[in-house]
Amino acid sequence: GWKDAINTTIINFNNEKMQITWAARELFHRENVSFSYTFDEGQHKVWKPCPTYLLDQDYNTGCLFKTEGPTLAISIRNSNGSEELFSKKLKSDFYVKPNRPENVTFLWKDDTVTVTCNKPERAVKCLQLELQYKSTFDKGWQSRTSRCCSVGDQGFDPRKCYSFRVRLKRLVPHCNVVSYSSDWEAETYWMNGTLLDSCDADDITSQSNTVTVLSCSLAVLLMMLILLILLCKWQRLQMSVMPAIPDPKYIFVDLLNDHNGNFQEWLDKTDHVLLQTKLEYEEPDCITEAESQQEDEKNSDKQRPLEKIFPFSGTAENSDLKAAQIACLIPASNTIASFAGFHILMNDDMYVML
Repeated sequence: GWKDAINTTIINFNNEKMQITWAARELFHRENVSFSYTFDEGQHKVWKPCPTYLLDQDYNTGCLFKTEGPTLAISIRNSNGSEELFSKKLKSDFYVKPNRPENVTFLWKDDTVTVTCNKPERAVKCLQLELQYKSTFDKGWQSRTSRCCSVGDQGFDPRKCYSFRVRLKRLVPHCNVVSYSSDWEAETYWMNGTLLDSCDADDITSQSNTVTVLSCSLAVLLMMLILLILLCKWQRLQMSVMPAIPDPKYIFVDLLNDHNGNFQEWLDKTDHVLLQTKLEYEEPDCITEAESQQEDEKNSDKQRPLEKIFPFSGTAENSDLKAAQIACLIPASNTIASFAGFHILMNDDMYVML
């Protein structure tokens, strides 16, 4: 009866591989046993030797082989295979350990978190999806289980950081004789629907600072863009409502900059310009004051003066002559304005300073 007391561990990895282990050193002292198996039923069984042994200090402690059917028979014999030390027949489907859940997704809405994964290809009805979570203020994990392949819970605080992990569980006793679960999926960290690298305070603060800096930068850029647009529109409005008035000082820039306001010097330099302007505008011949008086005496009743004579102050004869020349260029309809101590005569085509 001691053969039935041998304790073995049987695991069927998602109906893909079988692993059977035993306590070799405690059960079989100083002897390295052999292992064989078969998935055939009936009298014509074909026993296969173990393709891959699991070793512990050079002792065979287990065997790993491919799952080929629902019914399995195993046999442990002595080293030369002449004596059977242990045998067992079992249903391989009752020892299934599922794989990790695939394509796990998290949905955080308000205070509710829902976790889903892809449905396995086999035996979905035998599986449950387990969710475990804890916040930075919790000491232990809280667990929620639901049918494959969606599970969720409520009451999550958006101000707290939570750690989440999920796995698949095999139902017992309807599907398994042993309560096997898959390995845990990689742990993830969430806060108010945002995936984090960890729940460390430094990481959360750093990420919050980064978000704040980016938000402020975008706000500043947006404000600068708005101000630039408003400035362009204001300049256009200003130009349409209040058009720019030409400044006469730019016309006499050489008088102020080159001659320091010395009108006599500037007049000497620009004498030929005035004469040329006179020819270009083809003004009527100038009538001197003396000739005008003689004509007035003769034709005082029939003809009025065509031009207004403006005396030009000066001491030298040249100045009187130039004043007379300037007076010849001044129509009677022109306007006289004052600028920088001088009198400026302006019409549509020219400016003359007196």
